[in-house]
Amino acid sequence: MKRAGILNRHLSGALAELGHGDGVLVCDAGMPIPDGPHVVDLAFRAGVPSFAEVLDGLLEELVVEGATAAAEVRDSNPAAAALLAGRFPGLALVPHERLKELAARARLVVRTGEARPYANVLLRCGVFF
Repeated sequence: MKRAGILNRHLSGALAELGHGDGVLVCDAGMPIPDGPHVVDLAFRAGVPSFAEVLDGLLEELVVEGATAAAEVRDSNPAAAALLAGRFPGLALVPHERLKELAARARLVVRTGEARPYANVLLRCGVFF
């Protein structure tokens, strides 16, 4: 058993398979899950695990070269907007419907237990060298 890092075997394995440019959608419990991408559902109950906890854990494991979120997050979920702005200074904002279209091309979806609207972000994987 691993001593550190992500212990969930499904998530750990899925992260190991990602390559440069692959998309990872980290989403709240209400985001529609597209057909196609590998899904790791971490939701246990409303708010557990939180969007922030999952995102921060993933950022310890991934190199991210870009991030995209729904523009609606600014008005509908200021806490998530501030979190995303702090983690991703170059955060791209698109309409929520466009984010759902982009999510369909993601390679991995990680569903959190977050129960606040628009706590979603699409990460674009980078490389560590």
